[in-house]
Formats: sequence, C-alpha cells, structure tokens
Amino acid sequence: MKALLNQIFKTQEFRLGEGTISGYIACLLAILSFLGTIAFHFPEYLTTPELRQNYDVEFLRILMFFSLVISGSLGLLNLVFNKNKRLGIVAWCFVIASLLLGGHQVEVGDFPENTPYLGLDWFILDLLGTTLIFVFIEKLVPYKKDQAILRAEWKTDLHHFFVNHLLIGFVLLATNHFVHGLFGWTQSENIGQLIASLPLFIQVFLIIFIADLIQYICHRCYHEIPFLWRFHAIHHSVKTMDWLAGSRLHLLDIILTRSLVLLPIFALGFSKSVIDIYVIVVGFQAVFNHANVSINFGWLKYLIVTPQFHHWHHASDRSAIDRNYAAHFSFIDYILGTAVVNENEWPENYGVVGEKIPTGMLKQQLHPFVIKKN
Repeated sequence: MKALLNQIFKTQEFRLGEGTISGYIACLLAILSFLGTIAFHFPEYLTTPELRQNYDVEFLRILMFFSLVISGSLGLLNLVFNKNKRLGIVAWCFVIASLLLGGHQVEVGDFPENTPYLGLDWFILDLLGTTLIFVFIEKLVPYKKDQAILRAEWKTDLHHFFVNHLLIGFVLLATNHFVHGLFGWTQSENIGQLIASLPLFIQVFLIIFIADLIQYICHRCYHEIPFLWRFHAIHHSVKTMDWLAGSRLHLLDIILTRSLVLLPIFALGFSKSVIDIYVIVVGFQAVFNHANVSINFGWLKYLIVTPQFHHWHHASDRSAIDRNYAAHFSFIDYILGTAVVNENEWPENYGVVGEKIPTGMLKQQLHPFVIKKN
C-alpha cells in the first residue's frame, strides 16, 4: 500500500509519514465545508436550481459535520507532528471560519427561485467527481506512466479550475439575457420549431457541430492574431498535460469564447434540455482531451477530438504549431487542412515556444497586459 501511494503521489512535495498528504486532505475538506456553509447562507445565489430540488438537507448537514471533524483532526495532527505546519494552519482557518458562520447548523429559509446564481454547489460536485474519475482513468491507462498526479504547477491550475468552473453558470445566464435582450429579433419561431421536431440525437449533433464551428473560428483567431494570442498563450503555457491542465485559461479568453459559442445556440432556439446535454459534453471533453491517458480510438480519431489529437495542439513541435483547432469534431481540421501531420504517435514536449509565461494564476491573468521590453 505504501509503495502504491508513493507511486500515485510521486512528487518532491509528498513523502509518506511527513503529514503532507493528510494536510492537503484536511485543507480540501475544510475549504469544501466553508463553501458549503456559504451556500447554506445564500442558496438562492450560490446553488443551481436543478440540483437544489434533489438535495437532502439533513444528509448534507451530517456530511458537513463529519467533514469539519475530520479536517479539524487532520489539521491538528499536521500542526503537532509536521515540520511544515502551513497546511494545518490553513485547514484550521477554514474550519474556524465555517464554525463562526454556523457550519452545518445554518438554517435555510424560504427564498425566491428566479435569482441569478453562480452554481457553487455544481463546482463542488464537479471538483470531487472530476478528480475521482479522471485521476482513476489516468492511473489506469496513462500515456506517461511516471507522471505524478500533483505535478509541477498543479496549484496554479487548481486555482484556474476554481474560478473558471464557477463562471460557467454566470456566463450561461449572462449570455442568455444578452441574446434575448439585444438579439431576440434574430430568433425565428419556425427555425426553433424545426429544430425541436428533429430526433434528439440529431439535435445534439447539430448543437455540438455548430458550437464547434464557432469554436474553431475563435480558436484559430486566437492563434493567428497576435493581440488575441497574448491571452490564449496562457492556456498553452502548460508543460505537463493532465485532467487539470485544460482549466488554465485567461478569464477574458473563456468569457469571450463561451459567449460567442453560446450566441448562435440561444439564437437558433435549442431547448434547455439539449443545451444541458451540450454543456455536459463540453465539460467532459474539455477535461478528457487534456488528460494523461492513452486510449486507442482507431478510425474514430478522424471524426472526434481525442486526447491524442488535442495533445498535439499543445505540443511545442514545429509541425504542431497552430494546428488541431477543433474541440469536438476532428474532421473539421482534416477538411480545412489544419490537422497535424506527424510520424510520431504522441508529442514529447508541450508549452509556448519563444515566450516566457509566468507561473501563478494572478500573474498569468495580468501577463497579456504587461508591455514587453525591447
């Protein structure tokens, strides 16, 4: 078991017996408990309407109580036995903050259902579910078998994950209001009815295909227009590909791209259920295609975007620069002549060529606005 854990958490930061692993677990549970407490206080703004209808509040209270107990206990052990007590201090800060705000005992009263929301509950479930699923897949069928889960710069990408995933609900809501407010006149009832009359699988194909065409155009502009590249280069600064790498995006990059992609989707009148399916597909592919996994898709790789296909988009090889733009359907790149042609099966190195991108989320958000010195 010890050998297995050492293999999973193979990194300079992690050595079993030093309390670092328990410290990170304590911090994770403490932070999630704190976020849960905040969500209890402001459910109308921080929880997703579709999810809150299915919650068992009493079960959530019990779950939060044990999370606080475990995180507090592990944090205390870290403070007593670990030389680096920072993790224990952080965990206890969030535990104390949660308790001061009421913790698992916060009462949830009646609230309106039609308020704008961020979807903090979706973020928590997304983080836990994504971590468990993709960490397992990466260890089951890895491309680079010796790559650590907590590789270099994982903290930077976790910060990106936190901010970007919280923005999903906000961008969907804001874009919906924007389209209906300024472009409502473009909506055709006949087109909407025509789309609704199609079989569900055709509607899903259409929404993904239309979104991917817009995504392709936006993506290509990001690469070929120097001003836009300064923002998109943040995403390409990742040098180690895994499930978390896809979260590294500049805020203006993600907001602009998602807004432009969602505009035609809303304007064409796709139903909410079809849009929900699209959002799930986008979320899965965005994580899966960056993951450190080696799965043979055979001829399907010429139709859909796979991890192998998208890894080449992030490669620093000369033949891979400004190639493989599609996010869902790889045949778009093959038809338009922008697919990578390389004899090697997988790229060896990743990252931005000829430009130094700083580490840390805040520095990366500011980087596009920094004037280069000659």
